[in-house]
This record gives sequence, structure tokens and C-alpha cells, in this order.
Amino acid sequence: MAQQQLEKPTGPLSGLRIIDLSINVLGPVATQLLGDMGADIIKIEPPAGDQNRQNGPGKHPGMSVFYLIMNRNKRSVVLDLKQEECMEALLKLVETADVLVHSMRPSAAKRLGICYEKIRQRNPKIIYAFAPGYRGDGPFKDMPAFDDVIQGESGLADINRGLDGQPRYFPTVIVDKFCGYVLASSISMALLHRERTGEGQQVLVPMLETMLQFNLFEHLWEGALGSSNGEGLGYSRMFSKHRRPYATLDGHICLLAVNDEQWRRVLTAIGRPELLEDARFSKMTERMRNINELYGILSDAIGTKSSAQWEKVFADADVPHGQVRELNELMKDDYLKETGFFQKVLHPTEGELVMTSIPVQFSASPGNVRYLPPNLGEHSLEILAEIGYDPDVAARLSRTTLRKPGTNAAPVPDPMPAAAAPNTVQD
Repeated sequence: MAQQQLEKPTGPLSGLRIIDLSINVLGPVATQLLGDMGADIIKIEPPAGDQNRQNGPGKHPGMSVFYLIMNRNKRSVVLDLKQEECMEALLKLVETADVLVHSMRPSAAKRLGICYEKIRQRNPKIIYAFAPGYRGDGPFKDMPAFDDVIQGESGLADINRGLDGQPRYFPTVIVDKFCGYVLASSISMALLHRERTGEGQQVLVPMLETMLQFNLFEHLWEGALGSSNGEGLGYSRMFSKHRRPYATLDGHICLLAVNDEQWRRVLTAIGRPELLEDARFSKMTERMRNINELYGILSDAIGTKSSAQWEKVFADADVPHGQVRELNELMKDDYLKETGFFQKVLHPTEGELVMTSIPVQFSASPGNVRYLPPNLGEHSLEILAEIGYDPDVAARLSRTTLRKPGTNAAPVPDPMPAAAAPNTVQD
């Protein structure tokens, strides 16, 4: 089934071609971000497909929610890279590409025959990008790593200890998603370098070191002053027992003040302006020393009114604040409806789906959704034809059972009235 592209790419990466060999979360997140910005993402899948096609509920086999969420703006080609003919087809695609992304450890990529040295022989200007667990020049360069492992090794699980004192994972794949964003931005920087110099290069985003830097931007703390024995690490404000959403009479609310003026507004708003003259809280240095006590005062005061009352008080005082929304409330949120964050789309095989809109806004070159998440091998014949294969050879190489013809359309308007419309590393 050849998917009809209803819109032309409009984003800043329009005209670039990216070969995507990644699986799991990190790589697919990175390539979807690049695809949203206009790049032509060619997703190379084995005959069994990306394993995320089986992760979670779905209307049809191979089209699970976990796959659907992070694979729009991509075209799917099936190639068994253990077969010589299929590997040659991949290398022909590489010759037409700007970027190659994969999820493998260096040793696995070398065994398969897609290490940087081999790929750049076919395309010296290519950006070759991947995100293994560890640096490429260290002793762990070929060690396997996944999100939970790196949460532990980077200290994230430690700073997220529960009330029982036990380390806990964040209830989100924070490592994969953040490293996916870093991989996408690093690829963009490498493309800018190539634009200026004509030079391709390898881009390696190590998960551990990336998350260590992420974690230690604030938590290096006194360690930044030269201590190497591990003492004094940890931004103290983060560990106050009162640093959590404040309980109101009927829910919870979040707020944060970071400078003297904002604290003046907060303390005045909660009816405690006299604390502005208290030596413990009058200046930032002293507030940091006494932050647990200050947060405790806030907690006691906020428990005396409803969330709606506090929202008005803090809005009038120009204090950054917001109510705590439960996950199951987000799709009903008035602001998100008004801004069209959730979009209903009509997929040719999966029916009505909900996807998030593209959050980044460009005034001159906005991203757009051109392809909905493809069925396995949906574009095999189309893409192999683009590099010169006749249909019979392409069908044999792709080994794909194609679905009946249809159109994988871009988002369609929500049928509701306008006033109510919502608007890793693997061997």
C-alpha cells in the first residue's frame, strides 16, 4: 500500500532524508522529532517489525499504542539485514541519505556491517548517529543498557527515594526520552556543521554521561567547588520534605518563587508579609538555609483555602502556579482543548486515533504531520523503487505482505463543533 502524502513538508528539516534503524524508545523519539520538523524518515524494520509494535493494546496486531505514539511522519521498509541483497539495498539508501540513526552497541553494528567506517565509504558526508549506554572511548562501550539501568547509575533513582528510603525509578522512561531529544538536537547540530564545512561525522550520545550531566546541573552543588570525595552533592531545596504539591482544601496546587520579589508576592499573598523582615527568609542565602521551614509555612497556609481560591490569589499576585492535574484529566483540560494540543486523526487501518500536536512553533518553517504511523513495510515498494529497484525485486527483498490499498492520511478536522473541539540499546 503506497501511502498518499496529503501535505508537503514545511519544517526546517524539509528535504533531508534520514535512515532510521532504531527500535525501543530513544531512537524512535529522536527520529519522530526530526520527522515532525520535515525530514523524510525511512524506518527500516526486520521482517518481524519493530518490537514496540507488540507493546500495549491495539486494534490490529503490530499496531500497538506504544508504536503508534512515537512513529508518525515515517515510512516503513522491511529489510532483513542478515541477507546480503537486503544489506546492499540499505547501502543504496545510505547513498541517498543525510543521516543514519541506529540503536545498537558498537560491536553489534560492526558485526552486522553498518559501523561508521563502512557506512561513510558509501556516503562520506553522512551523519552517523547512535546513543549507546556509555562513551565510545571507555571500558563499558559495548555494555548493554536500558532506561532503568541508567536511572540507577546516574543517581536519578537515588534522588527519587520514596518515603521508605528505598531508591525508586521515575514513573516515566525519562532516560530514553531525554536522550532521544539530545540525539535529535545533536544530529541537527552535526547537519549545521556539514552545511558550513561539507564534512560528515559520527555522533555518539552516551546515555549514562548524558543523564549524569542532566542530573548534576543542580545536584553537583558543593562538588563544583572542588570536592572530589562525594560530599556536599545535592541541591538542598530539592530534598525538603515539604517540597511537593501543596494540599488545598479540595486538591493540590504547585507554586514556586525563586527571587526576592517573587517571595515578597508569595508571602504577602498567603497573609504572612511580616516574614519579609524575618532574617531567616529575607535574602536568598538565608532562605536556602531555612528552606524546609519556609516550605512548611507555605504548606500550612495553603491548606486553609480551596484550589480555585488560591488560583485567583496567586494569579492576582503574578505568582507562578498551577493545579495538579491527574493523568486522566489531561485530555479534558480546557487550556489543552483551546490550544489544540490533542488532535483526532483518521488512520486508514486503525480508525480514529488521538495524537499530540507538535509543541515547538516556528514562525517561518513550522513542522507538520504528513504521515501517520505506518503499517509494517507499508512503503517498501515505494522507497525501493525510488532507488531503482523494479517491483518484483523490491517485493522479494522486502518480504512484506502488503495490506489492501488505502490512504494513510494526515490529520482530519475533529467532527465536533469548533467551539467544543479539542483542538536503548539493543544487540
